[in-house]
Amino acid sequence: MTRPIPRLSAFSVLTFSALVILTGCFGPPAPAPTSTTAAPTTTAAPTTNAAAPTTTASPTAATSPPVAPPSTAAAPTSSAPASPQPTEEPAQPGLPEQVAPLTIYYVAVDDNGVSGPLIGCGDSLVATTTAPVRFTDQVRPSIETLLANKSRDVGLSGLVNVLYQSNLSYTGGELTGSTITIYLAGQFMLGGVCDIPRAKAQLEYTAMAASGATSAQVFVNGRPIDEVLSLK
Repeated sequence: MTRPIPRLSAFSVLTFSALVILTGCFGPPAPAPTSTTAAPTTTAAPTTNAAAPTTTASPTAATSPPVAPPSTAAAPTSSAPASPQPTEEPAQPGLPEQVAPLTIYYVAVDDNGVSGPLIGCGDSLVATTTAPVRFTDQVRPSIETLLANKSRDVGLSGLVNVLYQSNLSYTGGELTGSTITIYLAGQFMLGGVCDIPRAKAQLEYTAMAASGATSAQVFVNGRPIDEVLSLK
């Protein structure tokens, strides 16, 4: 036995629709509070006003000129020292100027020490003198006169200059105690083995006569003469 399906009256349908419409009208106003909460965020504008005082830092630039006085105070210190006065003091006097002949040594070949000191291959070393020369340090003009002679024969004396082909120049000298040391630059050009002791003796004896020393040392291009003239 089937039950009859109840039918809704028109009045109940209208009532249900009205309830739906009313619930739709009185829903929660969610979007409104979100718009109102955004408004306080716009109050961040005062932070821009806080930036303005930072721009007032320009007065610090105006305070920079007072830095100049310390730099101007340093200026008198540079002009203060009067050191040029000590340089005006007269230097200590050196050697007195003299006018005298120079003593230059040459070789008497195969003389066997008859005319002077015996050297080398049975030769003699003989002193000769020049015309008077003006000097303060006699070593320089004596050695330079010896090296400037580009003739092998010394006039008609029979003496020989074995340094006549060498290209040497005097660069300095010093006297330490009784030893005179002279410094030369350049190259030797000698004629044979026997010219080695002859050249050395000419330089050493000429330097000793000029300085009053009893021994001599010769350096050529910074090296001892014995090393330069060695045949090894």
